[in-house]
Amino acid sequence: MSQLSTPVASPPNPKSFPFSGRLFLSLGALSACTSVAFSAAFAHLPVFSEGVPSAVQTALSQQQFHSLGLLFTGLAIAVFGAKRWLQAAGWLMVLGLFFFSFNLYARYVLGLDAFRSLVPWGGGAWMGAWLCLAFGVIGKKDDANRMT
Repeated sequence: MSQLSTPVASPPNPKSFPFSGRLFLSLGALSACTSVAFSAAFAHLPVFSEGVPSAVQTALSQQQFHSLGLLFTGLAIAVFGAKRWLQAAGWLMVLGLFFFSFNLYARYVLGLDAFRSLVPWGGGAWMGAWLCLAFGVIGKKDDANRMT
């Protein structure tokens, strides 16, 4: 009986991934890391001695969820190319993190209330990001941006 040999696929070369895909993977990992650090810190900060406010809990859970979104966006760029829709999705995820989560942290931890009106824009940025991600994965592969 002869053995059939199955060709083994070589692992993808990370250098062949578009830069924007690697960037969003890195930003997603860093955001996930900071969400864990913030969660632990907020549990012990004196300002939250009577409990972490629900707005901060929401900011943490949204940061964790959208960190995964950034990771998915980076992987989508690796698979489908650095399409404009996918790049827009990544940058909108980042914008949402700053306008929503980091803004709420600054408000409750530092007492910085100057940018409070940007919180809803963060949620809108995230909704736009998910729509861009959806459009990016169903569009043509040849509409990739030259900025890879």
